Amino acid sequence: MNGLCVVDGKPKYVTALGKSDEPAGWRDNKASGGVVMDIESNEVIARGLSMPHSPRFHEGKLWVLNSGAGGIGFIDQATGNYESVAKLPGFTRGFSIQGRFAFIGLSQVRESAIFSGIEIAQRPESECWSGVAVVDLVRGETIAWLRFEDAVQEVFAASILPNRIWPDLINDDPELIGLSYVLPDEALKDVPDDMRSTS
Repeated sequence: MNGLCVVDGKPKYVTALGKSDEPAGWRDNKASGGVVMDIESNEVIARGLSMPHSPRFHEGKLWVLNSGAGGIGFIDQATGNYESVAKLPGFTRGFSIQGRFAFIGLSQVRESAIFSGIEIAQRPESECWSGVAVVDLVRGETIAWLRFEDAVQEVFAASILPNRIWPDLINDDPELIGLSYVLPDEALKDVPDDMRSTS
């Protein structure tokens, strides 16, 4: 298990990289062995995913990142099929939804056995980078990017802090502070007016 979805205040769904009782057994079928399970029924409700992460329930749909393919989509609860909404240029992991927009963490694919044999690892290096993508879930379009060029190679989560204008994280660890990234105010000037709603 690597992802948990809470619905109405209770754990409801989990994602797993594979269905196996063996240690690291999921590695045998990374490209399509991932599953989504319903915790209450203990049933697998979706199969055939590539290293799925971060299940989220939003507006009646179960959203999931199909990380090994660099995608986001939802599970059709009638058929169990994964319905792709957008493909992204990175290993997708960790996302939040605000209204119709998903803020999705993207990571570069490390050269290791863990990532061998998955779709995202077959892409040219120029098509796989780290950062955060903003996807319009209604139109299935990527509307904004935040790309990290050098020091940041992996993003594990992208979290929304609603109704906060100047949030701060207080920490006195100089090394951690030195590794932090601050989005410049100038970056916000490119956001179209019709997408600036705070609701």
